[in-house]
Parts: sequence; structure tokens; C-alpha cells
Amino acid sequence: MTQSPTPARSRWSPWTLHGDGRTVRPGDVVHPAERLSWPRTVGVGVQHVVAMFGATFTVPLITGFPPATTLFFSGLGTLLFLLITGNRLPSYLGSSFAFIAPVLAAKTGGGIGAALGGILVAGAVLALVGVVVQLAGSRWIDALMPPVVTGAIVALIGLNLAPVAWDGGGSGTGVKAQPLVAVVTLAAILVATVLFRGFLARLSILLGVVVGWVLAALLGQLDQNAVTGLREAAWVGLPQFHAPSFSLRAVVLVIPVILVLIAENAGHVKAVAAMTGRNLDRLMGRAFLGDGLATVLAGSGGGSGTTTYAENIGVMAATRVYSTAAYWVAGVAAVLLGLSPKFGALILTVPAGVLGGATTALYGLIAILGARIWIENRVDFHDPVNLMTAAVAVIVGAANYTVTAGDLSFNGIALGTAAALVIYHGMRLIAHLRGTTAETRPAPEPEL
Repeated sequence: MTQSPTPARSRWSPWTLHGDGRTVRPGDVVHPAERLSWPRTVGVGVQHVVAMFGATFTVPLITGFPPATTLFFSGLGTLLFLLITGNRLPSYLGSSFAFIAPVLAAKTGGGIGAALGGILVAGAVLALVGVVVQLAGSRWIDALMPPVVTGAIVALIGLNLAPVAWDGGGSGTGVKAQPLVAVVTLAAILVATVLFRGFLARLSILLGVVVGWVLAALLGQLDQNAVTGLREAAWVGLPQFHAPSFSLRAVVLVIPVILVLIAENAGHVKAVAAMTGRNLDRLMGRAFLGDGLATVLAGSGGGSGTTTYAENIGVMAATRVYSTAAYWVAGVAAVLLGLSPKFGALILTVPAGVLGGATTALYGLIAILGARIWIENRVDFHDPVNLMTAAVAVIVGAANYTVTAGDLSFNGIALGTAAALVIYHGMRLIAHLRGTTAETRPAPEPEL
């Protein structure tokens, strides 16, 4: 069905009104350069805030970053991303889970300042990659990181974080600290996922956190210092900012994350292109640049590193509204929420057991997402190169292999990422030189 004609774009607005501004006809979509009426656009924008909220505030809770500051910079980063992509690529930039493990490791040796320095440098490198992609095209990204490599990297990140869900990575928090609260939180997440439909089902993590928080409050297991901070916090005020510091160790720990951000941004561009029926490859470099600069901005002031959010793709798929106007609303709303210390203090009252239950599901989803990348791209695991690439990288990440050289420390994510790249391209090169293939050289299979 053809889309209804829209009026000419106003000189004061980058969007044209879609149809009558009230409805989306069957078969139509609201494209990035269009919008619905402003009340409806605001409504969709608020949905985007709710969709990203659960994951975005979970990351700073785990890493110990100020939640309100992270939310503030995620909103600013989203607005910056929209500007850099020319208002043509709808996306919300929320907290990236890929940063959790390296940030925790970086904080151990240098505090929050060192972790922020690593985030800032990673963002700068991603921005540089964006410039290169914009000038040279994106095909080399596909060659460097085929699906077997990206899937392995994503999977090993989720598995590497498993100990954090159990006991905070040795800090005594997580499921181990409050097992009953953790189990109820996880159960609430699972039930909400299948009990509700559509948009509510996408809020299952947030709903589970609320249920777990209420139970912890009834059991008297809330941190009383956090509760006191909530009572004393002002309703309006600036978030808590932190300045970055720079150490080579922290940078080495965090820098591999850019490979995940590249994969996530590229996947976001492809997903939006498929849903809108438009080729958006020309915006790939701008997407990397926008996310990179947003991450630099966050690292400069105390926020978590950002990435394009799949949760908001779900909102667009459900509403068929891809208007960037809705994302401007979401970005501004996040900034305003970040300017409420009371809101940030409320988030800090979430107890360890609730985080343990929620992260059990979240980290597992990250690991399974890696497998989903393999399945959707039909990775051939009869090929020994693919098989060994995934096998070694996942174990290195899951076991958190660590190599220390002087003051530098390379953890499981960094080593697993390096293993995936080196093994894949190294074995491919040898196979090419020797003329061996998957058919002529069968993969070793362990006896079970």
C-alpha cells in the first residue's frame, strides 16, 4: 500500500507530518524524516525512555557510577548522535553492558577516574573508526569481524560477567548476598516476560527490579544509608560529575570494547534499514562517529560508555514509528531526569540481591545473543576455523584468563577478543596458503 501524501516540510522543522498526524495506515511506516502530531510524538518518545531505562540504569548500579549522571549523559549523547547522523538514523544511546567487566577491572587499580579515562579513549578510537568508515566505506568492517568473530566476542562478554551476578566478582554482593530477594527478582522477570504482551513484556527487567525492591523493603534489607540519602536528596540539581584520569592499564582493559560497539552499531543500522525499507549503509560511519563522541562526552564527566539500544528497536517495530523527533523527546526527557538528585538517590537504594537476580538474566541474554548472531548468519561450524575461533575465544573469556606484564593487566575480555581475531584470520591465512578447506580437514571433535 502506498503511503499517504505528506505536506511540505516546514522551514522551522526537519520533519514533515505523516498523513493526518494521528494514525499510521496498515502497511505504512513513519520514516525518520516524518513525525506524528506532537502529543503523539511525545507519547512515543516517553515509551523510548521507559524501554531504555531498565538496562541503562542497571549498568551504573553494577559499576558504581552515579546513575543520574549516566542517565544525563545518555540523553546528551542521544541528542549528539541525532545531530551527527543528520537526523536520519533513529536511535537511543544507552549504557553499554560491554563496558561492565573492563570498567570494574579498571576501577580496581585506579578508581572511577581511571575507568572514565579508559571509556574516553575507547570512545575516541570508535569516533576515529567512524571517520575512516565514512571515507573508505564499511566493507572492511565485515571482513575484519565476520559473524563468527562478533558472535564469539559478544558471548564471551556475557560469560565473563557470570561471577559478577553471583557474588559481585568477589565483593560479596549479587545473588550470594540476598538469595531470596535475588530468586524472587529473577522469577518476577521470567513471569512478566510471558505473562504480559507487547510493550509491557519489554519492561520485564524493570518490573522484576520493582518487585525485588519491594520485597527487600518488606524484609528490611534495604541499605539504610541509601534510604537516608534518598530522603535528603534535592528534587532538582546537577548530577554528580567526575573527571577522568589516564593510565595505560585502564586503557588496555577498556579498548577491546570498541569491537563490540562496532558490531552493535552496524547491526542497528542494518536493522533500521530492513524495517524502513531504505539502504542506510551511507550512515554507518556517522553512527560510529556519533556513538564514539557520545562515549567521549560520557567519559569526560562521569557517565557510562554508550551504545545504540536494541530495546528501542523493539519500540519502533511495535509502533512502526521511526521518527527521529521521538528520539529528541527521549533524549531531552533523559537529560531532565538526570537533573533530579532525588531520582538518582532512588536508584541507589536498589539492593544487591535485586541486582544479582536481574543480572543473572541480563548476562545470560548477552551470552545467548552471541549464539543468536551465529544462528542468524548461518555460521558453518563444520568449518574448523569457525569452530576453533569460537571455542577458544569463549573459554578464554568465560574463565577470565589474565596476563600481567608489569603494570599492565589483560583480562578475559581483552584476551578473548584478541584470540577470536588472531585465530580466525591466522587459521584462514594458513588454510589459504596450504589449500586446505573445511571439507579436506575435518575439525577435531571431543569424545563425550
